[in-house]
Amino acid sequence: MAEMGSKGVTAGKIASNVQKKLTRAQEKVLQKLGKADETKDEQFEQCVQNFNKQLTEGTRLQKDLRTYLASVKAMHEASKKLNECLQEVYEPDWPGRDDANKIAENNDLLWMDFHQKLVDQALLTMDTYLGQFPDIKSRIAKRGRKLVDYDSARHHFESLQTAKKKDEAKIAKAEEELIKAQKVFEEMNVDLQEELPSLWNSRVGFYVNTFQSIAGLEENFHKEMSKLNQNLNDVLVSLEKQHGSNTFTVKAQPRKKTKLFSRLRRKKNRYQHDNAPAKGNKSPSPPPDGSPAATPEIRVNHEPEPASVATPGAALPKSPSQPTESPAGGLPSREPSAAEGTFAVAWPSQTAELGPAQPSEASEVAGGTQPAAGAQEPRETAASEAASSSLPAVVVETFSAAVNGTVEGGSAAGRVDLPPGFMFKVQAQHDYTATDTDELQLKAGDVVLVIPFQNPEEQDEGWLMGVKESDWNQHKELEQCRGVFPENFTERVQ
Repeated sequence: MAEMGSKGVTAGKIASNVQKKLTRAQEKVLQKLGKADETKDEQFEQCVQNFNKQLTEGTRLQKDLRTYLASVKAMHEASKKLNECLQEVYEPDWPGRDDANKIAENNDLLWMDFHQKLVDQALLTMDTYLGQFPDIKSRIAKRGRKLVDYDSARHHFESLQTAKKKDEAKIAKAEEELIKAQKVFEEMNVDLQEELPSLWNSRVGFYVNTFQSIAGLEENFHKEMSKLNQNLNDVLVSLEKQHGSNTFTVKAQPRKKTKLFSRLRRKKNRYQHDNAPAKGNKSPSPPPDGSPAATPEIRVNHEPEPASVATPGAALPKSPSQPTESPAGGLPSREPSAAEGTFAVAWPSQTAELGPAQPSEASEVAGGTQPAAGAQEPRETAASEAASSSLPAVVVETFSAAVNGTVEGGSAAGRVDLPPGFMFKVQAQHDYTATDTDELQLKAGDVVLVIPFQNPEEQDEGWLMGVKESDWNQHKELEQCRGVFPENFTERVQ
């Protein structure tokens, strides 16, 4: 029977709660449809908005503080491992080993103390501050439900009073329920209207205390850590003084040892060897006036100039119909100049220059005589055919598009006070001793004018091509002054 009674009480309570939920739902629907008025308190609603904002800010602060503490813990572990590494590499016979070990221990203790104080003075205070919000939040929700019960009881009492057939017993019961609902609502409403503004104002003092604690702990931590770092620096300075001859120096990145200029010269020599005249060929007779035969030169680009971009009125390159040997029996040559940036291949024939034809060129031929007007065009055609048949393609390296414009069109592009293709300036920050013939010797403070590689494929990673500004201002010549140098020994200045 007791169990039945207990079950009966429980069932009655459940039924009562279900009835309340139905009544509240019906009341809310009527209020939304405008068929029932709703009791509103704008001042309380503003307090609720402030409460929600305060809860959001506090939750975010708690999350960020936990992230900060996790970062401090990670930094502690990283610092501990770094000090352990120092202890392992610090050999027993080095001076200051015991001091270094003591500094590492104090470093570990300092990190632990900093983390624990952050937990005690910031995180626990934060948890206590946020611990009051769930209870107040549930009370706000309950106050909202009681307000709906009060409005429902008020509307029910008013409807009974305005009914045509009045039932005094029902009216008295409805009035009693209204008074009860109003009393419960007002008690909760008064308490919340006192607590919410007070809670809202307390945020200022809480934020001040929290961030003051964090700032003060950080300040003390960094002061103590600074002292430890200074002590460690003193230990390492004493170690450096004892082993000063083994000081670490900055090193350049390793190169592939391409020896750029040597390879370019080998290409030119191989070309000259492959195109040397046969032994049976005869040299032409010297000019009638007895002057020595001139050794003309031909500059040939590795790509023929398209006919669509040829300069109007420019003379085609001329070549003799038959190459001959030089007096020394070989093909004389010269090194490419900085202004040309090409390989100059010497042939014992008339020099063919790109550009407008000059009267003196039109009157000169291999034998020193001027051909007849009618025979000039066939002679030039034969010379062109001979040149195309006897001259293979020559690999020509150029420094930049500006230099190509100078060689092909006869016009100089770019600034005259800087080397062709100049890109930017760098200044040496460390001394660098050249280890190969194509490298620059640098002293700290030297300014280098950086230029592009003739062949980008020959550039090693971490290396630049350039000429020292002092050498360029003095000689204005690239072939003997340019060289490669490690980029990490310099710093860009322009």
